[in-house]
Amino acid sequence: MSGLRILIVESRFYDEITDHLVKGAVRELTTAGAGYKRVIVPGIFEIPAAIRFAIRAMELRATDERFGGYIALGCAIRGETDHYDHICRETMAALQRLAVDSTLAMGNGVLTVHSYEQAMERCPADKGDFGGQAARACLRMIDIKRELSLIPK
Repeated sequence: MSGLRILIVESRFYDEITDHLVKGAVRELTTAGAGYKRVIVPGIFEIPAAIRFAIRAMELRATDERFGGYIALGCAIRGETDHYDHICRETMAALQRLAVDSTLAMGNGVLTVHSYEQAMERCPADKGDFGGQAARACLRMIDIKRELSLIPK
């Protein structure tokens, strides 16, 4: 996948968790020979907007940077209010809309968990490797786009 660039959009709300997610994603991209750019956003709710900003910049030719795929990384941990439910639902729906409506190869590595402990069971490379899974999903979707002749081989 030489020459391929992926945009990683990472929420830094829970730094330790996101560090594990990024490490797994970067490891997979490096192994595949793909380049990447990282963009940091405050929380998971801002991830879809950042991806849309990148797409819009390419549409307007405001940047020479082109991305073959996108990886969303972050974590939401349930609290005592309904905020978690709204943020998770809207973030996931927006990521899916972007992927489908804009024909994006997307890897979703946004954890939605009930506790910090659950997140730590899912994010490190020696456990769930959720970041690595998101990178593999993104790379596979790029392959599918190529198989269906949506992008040059």
